[in-house]
Amino acid sequence: MIIIVGLGPGDIDYISYKALSILKEKDNIYLRTKHHPIVKELSDMGIKYTSLDYFYEKEKDFDNVYQNISDFIIQKAKTQEIVYAVPGHPTVAEKTVSIIQDKAKQEGIKVKIVPSMSFVDAMFNLLKIDPCYGFSLVDALSIENEKINVKSDLIITQVYDNFIASDLKIKLMEYYDDEHYVYIVKGAGIKDKESVKKLKLYEIDIKESFDYLTSIYIPKAEDKKFKDVYDLENIMKKLRSENGCDWDKKQTHESLKPYVIEEAYELIDAIEKQDIDEMIEELGDLLLQVVFHCQIGKEEGYFDLNEVSDKICKKLIYRHPHVFEGKKIQKDFKKQWEQLKKEEKGEKTITESLMRIPKHLPALIKANKIQQKAALVGFDWDNIEDVYNKIQEEYKEIIDAQRSLNIQYIEEEVGDLLFAVVNLARFLNVDPEQALNKTNNKFIERFNYIEDAARKMNKSLEEMTLDEMDKLWEEAKNR
Repeated sequence: MIIIVGLGPGDIDYISYKALSILKEKDNIYLRTKHHPIVKELSDMGIKYTSLDYFYEKEKDFDNVYQNISDFIIQKAKTQEIVYAVPGHPTVAEKTVSIIQDKAKQEGIKVKIVPSMSFVDAMFNLLKIDPCYGFSLVDALSIENEKINVKSDLIITQVYDNFIASDLKIKLMEYYDDEHYVYIVKGAGIKDKESVKKLKLYEIDIKESFDYLTSIYIPKAEDKKFKDVYDLENIMKKLRSENGCDWDKKQTHESLKPYVIEEAYELIDAIEKQDIDEMIEELGDLLLQVVFHCQIGKEEGYFDLNEVSDKICKKLIYRHPHVFEGKKIQKDFKKQWEQLKKEEKGEKTITESLMRIPKHLPALIKANKIQQKAALVGFDWDNIEDVYNKIQEEYKEIIDAQRSLNIQYIEEEVGDLLFAVVNLARFLNVDPEQALNKTNNKFIERFNYIEDAARKMNKSLEEMTLDEMDKLWEEAKNR
């Protein structure tokens, strides 16, 4: 059996009678840490214990420390009854206890919890705050993985030092205004050591020092510093409501299709211009389209934003077994990725995979994808010389088709030539869509030069000969 005992927040008066009795009566007592204010008094009472602080000295990572302590306790409990003592209340912000409970269940070891007053109780008592309106309790060491709700009071534990406080401040500034007031609470529940200091958020690591008895209390905020995707979801819900916007209310999945494409291309423009502000705006516009479709799906009873998020999360985990399951990456990662997609979609043939490529993709992008998928199973040219020969062959066939004046045949042969050129781009590791777009932009710039030059000569392009325009074109190229 493992008897897990709470030591209370730090004053001997706040450890429970039952917990103190067990510590006096039992042997094989292990303390997670001896850095607790009542430990000296326990020693004075003749209570003998073994401190597990050496686990902290061996490991820098707290998660590993907690795992190692838990494993140690479980091993000891396999052959004898032991007492494991932790600060505060055993089931309040005590990670080792939850790990031990899980491991003990697997091993068939009984666990008995003996509570004492928690540091949270001591904090609310010191701050004179009623917790009945709700609060969140977060460990400073794992706050990076937390989503903070600013509409609720927040208590942050284990703010051991100023380094942790500085990292914490940066994280909190993502949610709260820099001048939002917070309370630094020290020694809660310890006579003559309790203190509360009210500071602005940006000041916490400048005007205060921290130790293992320090926690931070943050009152709820009137509003978040940044609105998130769920705020966007609520806005869209209102726009689509009875008293919302007439235009938004009448939209359907079908009617929104052009906007999805338009916003995607506007984002690409912003990326190519390296305009960060415009990127933020265009990413927001694209996100709006996702939320818009999710709201329509929710109203129709088919899907919502949570299902969409869940689907992509599961897909990413499934397609990255080397990250989430520790599996080795195959040498040909693209082939492995394609195989995972086929299994996920239940496809049996390569043709099914080719037919899955969206029909509305720009033709150059689609051709590139088709060729990549075919190449993964070996259907590809052996070397680039074969590609050059194929381009020449298709070029000659266009000439023959043009001489025959067969419009349908000409269109087919032009398509074959373009497909062959896409193959060449793939062999040269060039994105054909991007390459053609660069040429489009280059043409516009050079044509603009011709037009400006003509204007300076008081001529219109219609008045100029082709030779004159070609001369200006060469000037534009040289510039």
